[in-house]
Amino acid sequence: MDITNPAVIIFLKESYEKESRLRLNWINNNRAKIQEAATLQRAPTNYFESDVISYSMKEGMPTIIRDHVVAGFNRKKIPIRDGKFIPRIKDLRHGHSIVDIGLGDAEKDPRLNRPETSLETDPVMRPIDPKLKEVLYKAKPEFGRTQYLKIREKTSPENKFYFAECPNWDYGWRIGDSELKERAKFGRYWRLTRDLRNRVGPTPDPPHYKASEIPGPSKCAND
Repeated sequence: MDITNPAVIIFLKESYEKESRLRLNWINNNRAKIQEAATLQRAPTNYFESDVISYSMKEGMPTIIRDHVVAGFNRKKIPIRDGKFIPRIKDLRHGHSIVDIGLGDAEKDPRLNRPETSLETDPVMRPIDPKLKEVLYKAKPEFGRTQYLKIREKTSPENKFYFAECPNWDYGWRIGDSELKERAKFGRYWRLTRDLRNRVGPTPDPPHYKASEIPGPSKCAND
């Protein structure tokens, strides 16, 4: 709406005047009702806020007394236990240790050979091969810390640790234990197998797989 338009200005002015007349007319017609609603029709009580609060407290006292009596009666009852056996800290490792869930072997890692009542934390890293440790203590440059880390890097994290230690290991962690194994459909092996078993045999790559040619004259084209 363009408020700078003279026609719009006249329209708005007439609308405001009409609204004002209607409001004044309604007030004049209902003056008696408005006056009656705005006038206090009962005797003033002169209550304070503290009087209202004390009244609410007095009304709630019977309920407090009743609940106190009921609570005292219930405290004398013997509680009903849902379970006869309540596991405690010493029972937490029973059936939940690394050996019980099949992640480790006590013969390969003596640290796992502990009683069930032991409250020691489970080891984080799997035992390292003693032959691999010898690499650290041999002379450089064939051996040493750098060579040890290179050899250690080739081992998958799940063979070095009992549990995933960082979020990057969650993807693919212990994927070898999964029953949903499927060969990749877009890998190099699958592409070769698909082409060899194709009805027409291996086919050349489509044109959009080739590298783009440089604009201008070409020696190959001239030949």
